[in-house]
Amino acid sequence: MLLEGVQSPKDLRTMSTSQLQRLASELRQSIIETTARTGGHIGASLGTVELTLALHRVYDTPHDKLLWDIGHQAYAHKLITGRLENFGTLRQLGGISGFLKRRESEYDVWEAGHASTSLSAALGLAKARDLMHANYRVVAVIGDGALTAGMAWEALNQIGHLKTPMVVVVNDNSMSIAPNVGAFSRYLTDLRSAPAYSRLKQEVEGLLEGIPVFGTQIKRTVERVKDLVHYAMLAGNVFEELGFRYFGPLDGHSLDALIPVLSNARDVNEPVIVHVITQKGKGYRPAEEHPGEFHGPGPFEVASGRFIKKSEPPSYSQVCSDTLIEIAKTDPTVVAITAAMPDGTKLDKFAAVFPDRFFDVGIAEQHAATFAAGLALAGMKPVFAVYSTFIQRAYDQVIHDVCHQDLPVVFAIDRAGLVGADGATHQGVFDVSFLRTVPNIEIAMGKDEGELRSLLSEALHRPHPVAIRYPRGSGQGIDLSGPIPPIAWGEAQWTFHGQDLTLVAFGPIYYTAAAVRELLQAQGYSVGLVNARFVKPLDTVTLTQVANTTKAIMTIEEHVISGGFGSAVVEWAHRDGIAIPIRIEGLPDEFIDHGPVNYYLNLYELDAEGLARKAQRWLDSLNIVHAEQ
Repeated sequence: MLLEGVQSPKDLRTMSTSQLQRLASELRQSIIETTARTGGHIGASLGTVELTLALHRVYDTPHDKLLWDIGHQAYAHKLITGRLENFGTLRQLGGISGFLKRRESEYDVWEAGHASTSLSAALGLAKARDLMHANYRVVAVIGDGALTAGMAWEALNQIGHLKTPMVVVVNDNSMSIAPNVGAFSRYLTDLRSAPAYSRLKQEVEGLLEGIPVFGTQIKRTVERVKDLVHYAMLAGNVFEELGFRYFGPLDGHSLDALIPVLSNARDVNEPVIVHVITQKGKGYRPAEEHPGEFHGPGPFEVASGRFIKKSEPPSYSQVCSDTLIEIAKTDPTVVAITAAMPDGTKLDKFAAVFPDRFFDVGIAEQHAATFAAGLALAGMKPVFAVYSTFIQRAYDQVIHDVCHQDLPVVFAIDRAGLVGADGATHQGVFDVSFLRTVPNIEIAMGKDEGELRSLLSEALHRPHPVAIRYPRGSGQGIDLSGPIPPIAWGEAQWTFHGQDLTLVAFGPIYYTAAAVRELLQAQGYSVGLVNARFVKPLDTVTLTQVANTTKAIMTIEEHVISGGFGSAVVEWAHRDGIAIPIRIEGLPDEFIDHGPVNYYLNLYELDAEGLARKAQRWLDSLNIVHAEQ
């Protein structure tokens, strides 16, 4: 195999085009076979194999700086930069990351799990190069879907203004995770459908460059001819209007097309856009035919493309979508919003039933939050379903546009808690901390999918912004038949009373706390249990009653300790002068890498046995002895 002989991108620079084409086939096979076992972002990476080879062939990486806009596109990049032997550990505990990691390789210049950041970072590198009189080149690869985000356009605006030499490769596959939406997606379609524009423009520019120019009048005539070609073929190429040289559109799977154009773009002393057309899932028919499903699947059968799934209860995401559909059938003011994640949030089901009340805004969480505020202002009941890691991107809009105006927007915060294989950039463990400091917003998390239904139903009648959190994965298997049960807003559920210790759990970790209680009860302790449900408003009435009947309180959450649910309980006790020992159990102040959720719960002793051990040691230190002593 050619791939086995590739130790670094330097090896590509001695290969013929036919050898590179063979290598592309081997890379695809490796990506397919590995992700079939480990899961991962197969579709986007299959679409960028030839582009990856062409970029590393043309650029002197790692001296030249190659930035990928998130790691969805970069599995081939990993394979040819010294990680072939470890590629089978992709997304596994202790293995290589599914995204780029600077500590993994000097070729991983930029690491990000959120789209649309590469252009700003690339401009920073390019300006630093110029200011420090360095000589490396900078190229950023950004997907067309990422160009729906405002941050990308802020960067394009600044790059065009500064005229900083760098190359932006727009990887255009008409997809982000779901099919792209919006006016700019249609614009790229227009560019794709007018390839004659680029060919004719280049031919005319080449002809004009050979004409001697004497005097300003002839020079103006030359420029005017170029403008006429431009406007005749396509009225106003937006990239050129922003100050870029535009090359494309190119066949992103043709090395014969990519290598010479990237070579020319590399040596242009101004900003350049190289527009390449790729196919998501290229080379693997199931991924080509179902690009959304194969964006980031779990394990699958290579031959058939069938996903390997266990028989499990419906996911929390599915329960959320089903609940919204149920409510929307009788309430025409309910609308649902996603930021390019209809499949992941399961709102595609809502869209199928209520297409006029479903909005996919693309990768534009900031816009989604303020759009929801506008809908709420006019009397609608908007639900913005968004992963915890992505609501971070709209924090200013949550504060300024939603909460400051106290508008009844519901944020359905999916993937709240640890997420497993996607790792540090996607862990949903910060949202309570940064949301509960904001006035007017209310924050809740049920112990199971049954309470999720009830909380969503009640949230749609609240006069304030509400954040409803729920984790990744399947529910507890609660019977969801029948009407949605009511739930007392702002009230915790005190399920067991205990004299020695009371466990106060926030979210589905309640079931772990129940197991902790059983373990401690078996040792003779009298242990109470509270299902908190709300962090804001905090049920201080129940907490006060608990404090008056127990000797100590332990809070438990799958969230960082700093500023989380437990912190809210400690703040309450301090504010109200409640003198009771309180211990907070949660996640540490660090970024948590990829790996199984249960592994990290065990590592941080947030499993039942670990929590029971810590509780017993703590009670011993407080001289709280169980009944048998």
